[in-house]
Amino acid sequence: MSNQPNATPAQSDTTPLKRVFKVGANRIAEDAATAKLTNEQIRKLLTAQYPEVANATIRETVSGDTRVIDFIAVAGRKG
Repeated sequence: MSNQPNATPAQSDTTPLKRVFKVGANRIAEDAATAKLTNEQIRKLLTAQYPEVANATIRETVSGDTRVIDFIAVAGRKG
């Protein structure tokens, strides 16, 4: 046994990253109501306000302590 006290893990090891959802130029910060939802569930939630999200490609990136989820609109066919 050593005389050193037990080391506790850093908060960042146990705390999930905050999520920010981007639709075009709009940034939507995660809150308590959306914290337990998956990206697909968020897509369904956002589709009412942003119809382009329904067929968008989802891209995740990490920036510092934030996970950014981009909903990238897919170009559609005309005609």
